[in-house]
Order: sequence, then structure tokens, then C-alpha cells
Amino acid sequence: MRNIQKLIAAFLFTASIFAGEIYFCTNDIGKMPLLQGGRVKPLSVHAKESIKHLTGKSKIDGLSAPQIYCLLSASAFGMPNKLNLKTRIEHKDTRKLLDGKTEMSYKDLLDEQRTIRTAWMRIKDETSAKKDLNRLMAKIALYQDIASASNWTIPQYTGNKISWIPLAAFLTEDKVKAAKLSGGNPFEKLFIDAKNEYIKIDGDLFLLEYKYDQMQLMKIAMILTLIALAALVLFKKFAIALGLSVVIVVLQTAFLALRVYISGRAPVTNMYETVLFSGYGGLILAMIIGHYKKEKTFIYMGLAYNLCCLMMINFAGSMVNESISPLVPVLRDNFWLSTHVTTIIISYGALALSWVMANTIIVKKFFSKLTKADEIYYNDLIYTSLKYGTTLLAAGIILGGVWADYSWGRFWGWDPKETWSLIVLCIYIAILHGKYTAWIPAHRFAHLIAAAFMSVMMAWFGVNYILASGLHSYGFSEGGAIFLGSFFAIQTLVLLITFRSSKQTKA
Repeated sequence: MRNIQKLIAAFLFTASIFAGEIYFCTNDIGKMPLLQGGRVKPLSVHAKESIKHLTGKSKIDGLSAPQIYCLLSASAFGMPNKLNLKTRIEHKDTRKLLDGKTEMSYKDLLDEQRTIRTAWMRIKDETSAKKDLNRLMAKIALYQDIASASNWTIPQYTGNKISWIPLAAFLTEDKVKAAKLSGGNPFEKLFIDAKNEYIKIDGDLFLLEYKYDQMQLMKIAMILTLIALAALVLFKKFAIALGLSVVIVVLQTAFLALRVYISGRAPVTNMYETVLFSGYGGLILAMIIGHYKKEKTFIYMGLAYNLCCLMMINFAGSMVNESISPLVPVLRDNFWLSTHVTTIIISYGALALSWVMANTIIVKKFFSKLTKADEIYYNDLIYTSLKYGTTLLAAGIILGGVWADYSWGRFWGWDPKETWSLIVLCIYIAILHGKYTAWIPAHRFAHLIAAAFMSVMMAWFGVNYILASGLHSYGFSEGGAIFLGSFFAIQTLVLLITFRSSKQTKA
């Protein structure tokens, strides 16, 4: 092993003088197939997921995630680099353990491994402090795995089948010497040969995922949504905003179709996918309702909510992890996944349309005045969205009960997710009844709707981010309590500030 390290280090160090220390990590390295997390994917995707998990960033010092991943792996062979990856220390108890530091490099954390593990073992209950230490240890372990060239797996054709071996075992002395004799970059030749051999046997689906990742369709959709909203406000011609809305739906449909093809399942299995699908479903539902009702305001509602979702998946970082991971056994039934979960998520989108309109009315009344006729008109738009959302939510809960009976042998079990879904349904049924019977005054309706959506956020995000328990906690990211707490605080503040203005209506 020492001989191969010396040989490779000699090649790498000599070449790095002329190639800015990225000779080992060529531009096409991201197109290499890699087996991690139970599936084959392009190295670029795995590198982005890994580096973002370790540091919270996809780029550091001008280097892309694949370059960072590659350079860190190459350090196992003695190649020098200037990388100094750091991670934030989130929990106050962990900070206290590490001398009050809010950020530490992984090189320093390696020296503190024993201290961290000892502190973790001393905590008997599954507290937030223990979970934070567990996450930190997992990050350190991943860093070590990459730095030892063990995390990067390479396909190798042996015994009439493809086997996956770590980079440390793939780059043997004989292979490097033989590749060097052919001229050019020996490492690039070895990687290209391994990739081509894999494609011949198992196909090139991973290259489709590489293109899917590189296209950045959701960033384009977010920009177009901003333009569509601006067009809706600035131009009298509704056709501009409507045309852009159609383009946005087409883009998101293409993105979701690619994701379904790559993953082989409905795109509603983690928080990233549910947020994306909810905004997408909300916009489509708004366009359909708007068409039949001949009402342009629904397009505004759909675009505004879709923008919130697109901004979240583009800027929320690790809180909404975009990685495609293998499913737990109970989620592998595509029929129920495609019916129950999809119905629930679309219902959240429909209810979110009413939330957008309610907050628009609240803010508009605070800064100006609405006539009673306008308020009744806008309330009817909210009421329409509520009817669709509540009906879909009820259907989703029933479908979930049937799936639960099929999977777990019981229709209902008061799991936190089930309980909160029922709470949301009861709240909105009460609101629908109150609106239908005129029990809820028109000037209080918008405030009530805005407040009611906090129950949806609790059922959707809170069960996973705050309670983090129950049979439905699989498949979602940890963290996000700050986001949810901020949402509740801002919405409550808006309701309190605008509460007195709710009576400002003219006949």
C-alpha cells in the first residue's frame, strides 16, 4: 500500500504544480458512476450531498463539490491540498463540550472524537443533545471515510458481474503504471475505462441523473414564477402571466417526471419532494379552478404559493434534503404511495391557496380599506379553495387508514401524524360549517384562515421537525425547528398587528 501511495503521490504532486492541484479531479469526474446509499448515482450528485451534509455548502473557495470530494479522497494517496472543511456546532451542550466553539474544522474534530463519544455514551435518554452528538459523530465518520478513499466506490468487472470497490483498492500500482504507458492522464484513462465497462453491462441511467442535476430546472422555475407574479401586477394583459404559468408547470412536470424515472417511485417520499409537489399541485389546482370560475385571482394564489415552495427547496439547505434515497419497506408500495401521500400533499396545496389569499386580504386591509362587497368576494375565493382542500384531505386520511390496515393491520392508531391530520381536518370542517351558516363573521374570516394554516404546518413539518416520532417519521430530514418556530412567530405577529384593522370595511 505504501508503494502505491508513493507512486500515485509522485504523479499527482508533479502534475498538480501545472494544473492547480486538480489534475486528479478532471472536469468529467462528476460523470463517474458510484454506489452509495443503496443505489448507483453519478459522483457529482453524491459529492454534492456529502459536502453539503458536512459543511452546509455546495462550493468552498471556488471549488465545486465534486472537486472537493475528489481532492479529499486523493489526500489518502498523499496528494497535498489546502482544504479545511468546517461544520457548525449547533447545540448549546455540544458547544459547551467543545470549549464554546460555534464552528470547528474536521481536522480538529478528529482530535475530539473520544471526548464526543464519551459524552454521547453518558447520555442515556434520547435527548436533543444526544441526537446532536450522534449527527456530529456521523459527520466525522463520513469525513474520515472520504479522506481514506473508502467512500468513493468504482465499478469493476470481475467474474461476469460488476463489483464495487473503494478507490483505495481500485488504484493499484500495476494499473497506474500500465495506464501511464498509454500516455496522457493515467487516472482519467482508468476512470473512463471503468465507466464505459459499467455502461456496457448495466446501462447509463446515472448519466441521465447527472444531466437532471446539472439542468437546475427548479431555479429556472423560481425565476419564471417571480416574473409571472410581476407580470400579473404590472401588465393588464393576463395572457403574459398565464403563459408563464403554463411554462412553469411544464418545467416542473419535466423535473418531476425525470425524478420519478430515476427513482422509480412517486415524488412524495421526503420533505424536499412534498414541498415541491405541494407547490406544483397547488398551482395546477389554481389554474383549473381559475379556468372554470373565470377568475384570475386564483392564478395569483397558485403562483404565490408555488414561489414559496420553490424558494424553500432552493434556499433551505439541508433542512429539505434533495437526495434520492431507498425507501423503508412500508413505503415501497407504489400504489398507496401514489394515492394516499399524493392526495394529502395536494390537499395541503389547496389549503395553502386559501392561506395566501387570507394573508393578502389581511395586509391589504391593514394598509388600505376594503369595501364589504370586496371582502365578501375575496372570502368566497378562499371558501372555494377550502372546499377542495378539505375534501382532498378527508380522502387522503381515509386512504391512509386503508393503507395502514394493509401494512400494519390496523386502520387507526393515534400516531402523531395521523392525530395531527385529523386535527387539521376537524379545524377546517368547523370553519367550512361556520362560513356556510354565517357563524363566522365576514371580517374575521381571513384572520381565522391564516391562523388555521398553522395547524397544517404542524401536521406537515412539526411532527417531523419538532416531535420527530411515530411511524410516519421516516423519509424526512431532521432539524427545521427554527424554520417552523419562525413561521409560527411571524404569522402570529401579523395576525396580532392587523387584528384591529379587520373591522375596517365599508358598506
